[in-house]
Amino acid sequence: MILKDGERLDDLQNGYKIIQNKNKFCFGIDAVLLADFANIKKNDKVIDFCSGTGIIPILLQSRSKGRKIYGVEIQEDCWEMADRSVKLNNLQDNINMLNLNIKEIKNYLKKNSFDAITCNPPYMINTHGLKNSNESIALARHEIECCFEDIASLSYEMLKEKGKLYLIHRPFRLAEIIATLKKYRLEPKLMQLVHPYIDKEPNLVLIEAVKNGNPRLKITPPLAVYEEDGNYTKRLREIYG
Repeated sequence: MILKDGERLDDLQNGYKIIQNKNKFCFGIDAVLLADFANIKKNDKVIDFCSGTGIIPILLQSRSKGRKIYGVEIQEDCWEMADRSVKLNNLQDNINMLNLNIKEIKNYLKKNSFDAITCNPPYMINTHGLKNSNESIALARHEIECCFEDIASLSYEMLKEKGKLYLIHRPFRLAEIIATLKKYRLEPKLMQLVHPYIDKEPNLVLIEAVKNGNPRLKITPPLAVYEEDGNYTKRLREIYG
């Protein structure tokens, strides 16, 4: 497969590869953590919102081959890279990448039909910090085309009864996130805080929410990314395989 200007081919060390562009938004540790956190069963029908270059669908497929996964990405160039990565890995029978704003998804796919949704959304609202001058990176980081409320409302519409939403976000928005999930009857059931170092404040939070679930939130032990010497912790090495 011929790479375009600025593109590179990254080996995911799990039998699959992914095309990325150094001038666009490239996936980071948050996508890897979310794919590991999501408890997806083999025959689950899954949709990934805000897919970027398709990293989460590919990682999910590597953990259990054969499931049907849809990825939704608004940026045409990122979607096109994701689609080529799917074909490069011969996953086109299992992964279907859609070039859409997630707010349009209910017009293309059947509502109340998904067992699980994953989402690594833009973390910043429009007034948070400076937007990157690179439009691709700005769209990935800031709520320009969709906000968290869009994600919550659409998740409720697309999930089956008791279907699960898995997401990763920033702890400074945690109160808003939980309130919005409950507003759309997505009950937070499991939460894990991610710390860069165990003695530092968390900078990521992983959440599992269940459509029309009963109230009961379990908080798992915190996950630290680095040891004191700067190397990955044992758990992070396990996640990366």
